[in-house]
Amino acid sequence: MARYTGPVCRLCRREGQKLFLKGDRCYGDKCSVARRPYPPGIHGQGRHKISEYGQQLREKQKCKRVYGVLERQFARYFDMAERKPGVTGENLLQILESRLDNVVYRLGFASSRAEARQLVRHRHFTVNGRIVSLPSYRVRPGDVVAVKESSRSLNKFVEAAEEMSQRIIPEWLDLNVEAMEGRVLSLPTRDQIDTDVQEQVVVELYSR
Repeated sequence: MARYTGPVCRLCRREGQKLFLKGDRCYGDKCSVARRPYPPGIHGQGRHKISEYGQQLREKQKCKRVYGVLERQFARYFDMAERKPGVTGENLLQILESRLDNVVYRLGFASSRAEARQLVRHRHFTVNGRIVSLPSYRVRPGDVVAVKESSRSLNKFVEAAEEMSQRIIPEWLDLNVEAMEGRVLSLPTRDQIDTDVQEQVVVELYSR
C-alpha cells in the first residue's frame, strides 16, 4: 500500500507547527519545529505572502499529513464525505478518525499514527476477533479493537499498557487496559476531535 517514506520532520516544518508524526520525539528537545521554526529548503527563511488558494492548499496538506493519507485516497474520502448527509467537513474528519490505524493510536497502543499503521500491517490487531491488517479499515460503532492474544506479551504492548493511564482516551472510545482492547461507542462528533484542522477551508479548496 502506498505511503509517504520521506523525512517526516520536514512535513511539520513546512506546515509551521507540530503534527506529532514521530511520537515521543515531538515532545522532546529534538523536535525539528522547535529547533528550526521555518519551512525547509534554501528559501525557507524568506518572507512569503500566501494567497487564499495557498492557505487552502496548506490546510489540505496538513490534514493529509496528520492522518498519513496520500492525495488519491484523500480525494476519495472527500467524495465519500460529500455524498453523506450532514456537514461535509465534519464527515471528512469522521471518516479519517474511523480508520483502524487512527483508532489504535487514539487508544494508546501506539505513540504515533505511523507506528499504529505499522503495527496493524504486522497483524498485531483484531477487530471483533478477526485479524485485520489493513490500516485504512474503517471501524463502526460496536466494533472491538484488540491486541492479538499472541502479541500481548511483546515489550511494546506491555509498556503501552503501563502508560495508558496517562493517556486521554476520546469520549467515543472505551478502553479496557486489562483485556488490551477498546470498543467503538460511536462515531466521533466534531467537538470530540481535537485535530487542529480547519476542515471548512479544505471543503472550500475542493469547491473551487
